[in-house]
Amino acid sequence: MTAIIIEDEPLAVTELESVLHEIAPEIEIIARLDSVRVSVKWLKENPVDLIFSDIHLGDGQSFDIFRQVSVKVPVIFITAYDEYALQAFKNQGIGYILKPFDKQEISQALENVKNWFVKEQSTGGQSVADAAYQERFLVQMGARIKSVPVNEVAYFMADGKYLMLYTFEGNGYVVDQTMGGLEVRLEPRSFFRVNRKFIVNYQAIKDMIRYSNSRIKIILSPAAPEDMEVIVSNERMKEFKEWLNR
Repeated sequence: MTAIIIEDEPLAVTELESVLHEIAPEIEIIARLDSVRVSVKWLKENPVDLIFSDIHLGDGQSFDIFRQVSVKVPVIFITAYDEYALQAFKNQGIGYILKPFDKQEISQALENVKNWFVKEQSTGGQSVADAAYQERFLVQMGARIKSVPVNEVAYFMADGKYLMLYTFEGNGYVVDQTMGGLEVRLEPRSFFRVNRKFIVNYQAIKDMIRYSNSRIKIILSPAAPEDMEVIVSNERMKEFKEWLNR
């Protein structure tokens, strides 16, 4: 599999290549591009299987690239900013990883890529989003194992080193995924990551209340554990409103 890295920070390029060499040596990095202008020119002239891309570049955002070039391959976004996830999904995003990234998140994103290629071959071609959405979640309850359909999921909550899945019935389960890896596996019309701790299903939003600094407080049903407040972060407000008004 061939890949390119669009990133203007040399240290980030080196770190990403080191991780890929360790966990996915079959991926061949054939180009390292550091600007919108150079990336547009390269993509117009060359084929590639996978793109790793930062969002903020010296001469603009990587989204500017995809407005100028029709990209049909998966893109794994690696960025220090969490407010562009929805926009990333609209631009072939199959992974959205926050810096500093770790091997587990990269591995999960690459698993999404593999699944996309398998389904793309079996169906004769489809969008990245359609191929990536997860339909069920395997959870464990002591010695028992259960598969929870995605339409039964009210929200996900990061709780320390664990990621919890809560159903509309109010049951909570630990899921073996990361927030970054999970975010791109959920259908974005139904789920939205409102902050670093919560990804919510639209159907679980019982009420919304104006909060300080023009933010929004979400009342969930079932309620968040221990009456935890669910506040849309400043960085996600614009996209959250777009999501509600789509």
